[in-house]
Amino acid sequence: MMMVMQISQGMALQLMRAERWMPWIFRGLRVLLILAGAWVLTQVARRLLRRLRSYAMRTMHRHGAASDSELEKRAATIMAVLAKLAGFMIWMVAVVMALNELTFNIQPLLAGLGVAGLALGLGAQALIKDWLGGLLVLLEDQIRIGDAVTINGISGLVEEINLRTTVLRGENGAVHIIANGLISTLSNMTREYAYYVFEATLAHGANVDRALEILTETGAEVARDPLLKLVILAPIEVMGVDRLGDRGVVVRARIKTLPSKQALVGREFNRQVNTRLAAEGIAFPALAQ
Repeated sequence: MMMVMQISQGMALQLMRAERWMPWIFRGLRVLLILAGAWVLTQVARRLLRRLRSYAMRTMHRHGAASDSELEKRAATIMAVLAKLAGFMIWMVAVVMALNELTFNIQPLLAGLGVAGLALGLGAQALIKDWLGGLLVLLEDQIRIGDAVTINGISGLVEEINLRTTVLRGENGAVHIIANGLISTLSNMTREYAYYVFEATLAHGANVDRALEILTETGAEVARDPLLKLVILAPIEVMGVDRLGDRGVVVRARIKTLPSKQALVGREFNRQVNTRLAAEGIAFPALAQ
């Protein structure tokens, strides 16, 4: 009889413990379901944005808004920002639901966040300025991911555009992070087309007329190159003698290319021009002793 009573008491204790912990187990499972649902919604949002990107590109292409490469960069830029915003909103709601499920009283937390947000809004004017600057960059389509730009004197390729910052990758691999609110001057070298501008100083007494002919001939030769002719948009423009300097005669020319391809064309053009000028005996100014 005593043994039966002991077994009954043990079972009762186990049941009491189970009643105490089972609700927390179910809450933990519901929290896991909430987090899993947030992850699924994030993936669904990304898929929808990819479809929206394709639809937007087709629509803009039908209206002849710009070239395919320009449309691709613009769509990639906007969708990257939208994806970050959608992910932030989904996970913020998921965290609030998870805290509520764990019996946390989130109303004081939300009220505290509201007060903190007001305080931050008053004290973080620079942050708000950065956000507004980022919105203007996106809405006005000033730059896009993949553009070659110069911002506040810093040059590089645009890798990221966020609401607060713009990230550039310099030619030497350095990453430049620029607050959008601090952007005062912006030059975009890859908007629809670009120019490679050639400038050289020839020695006084050099055969300038022949040098200009060489520029014209070399430009035509480069434009016939099987690889470069795909990125050159127009024949070379030889501007002639730009100015007379103390050291020599300055001549200029330019070649119109696809965006961000001007350096590729310029390197080959420089190589051929240097070889032909040397062959014709057209000299550059001598270095001062």
